[in-house]
Amino acid sequence: MKPLLELRDLHAWYDKSHVLHGIDLQIGEGEIVSLLGRNGAGRSTLVKAIMGLVTSRGSIHFRQQAIAGWQTSRIARAGIGYVAESRDVFPTLTVAQNLLLGERAGEKPGWTRDDMLRLFPQLAARLEVPAGVLSGGEQQMLALARAMLGNPSLLLVDEPTEGLAPQLVALIADFLKEVADRGTAVLLIEQKLSIALSISERFYLMGLGRIVHQGTPQTLHMHDDLCREWLAV
Repeated sequence: MKPLLELRDLHAWYDKSHVLHGIDLQIGEGEIVSLLGRNGAGRSTLVKAIMGLVTSRGSIHFRQQAIAGWQTSRIARAGIGYVAESRDVFPTLTVAQNLLLGERAGEKPGWTRDDMLRLFPQLAARLEVPAGVLSGGEQQMLALARAMLGNPSLLLVDEPTEGLAPQLVALIADFLKEVADRGTAVLLIEQKLSIALSISERFYLMGLGRIVHQGTPQTLHMHDDLCREWLAV
């Protein structure tokens, strides 16, 4: 089966700073894949490169189509959703207005607003509230819900549980599992190994802008040396 997303020899820069050094990565339909590594390993830069937000060189294929060099808006319309670590909700717009902005005009809905309010019931009571006054957890729910209303085939999620209470962490993990169960692939950047490994089918371990290991969650415990070198704080 051909991969949904395939990266080959991907390099990326911030100005003159060379951050990614030849990344190879694949994601299949409906698969959850985690990017593991310490802060500064290049994980956020990788998803930004996929979305065309940083200068890059190399091969990025989505549904067997080369998308490197495309504008970010075109990449999103092609079917890649992105939830940044900063969440990027529109603070002066209400929750309902933020959700409306996520919908793709002229397309039969796959994911609906009702779906999002079922999965994130906290948002249902906050529909007319400006997004800027929501808690961090509520803003994360809103960012995820808005991204899914665009019906992406692939969702890129950067640190969705950072700073959240354990109950909300579990809620977001369940949300991502349902997303994958309904056919949307997920590339997840997550510091909490217990969450990342419990919902992922595969992982890539990054260090210094490179993939240093890949495998399944069940095999990570066999590589204590890699964990000490690339994950231990």
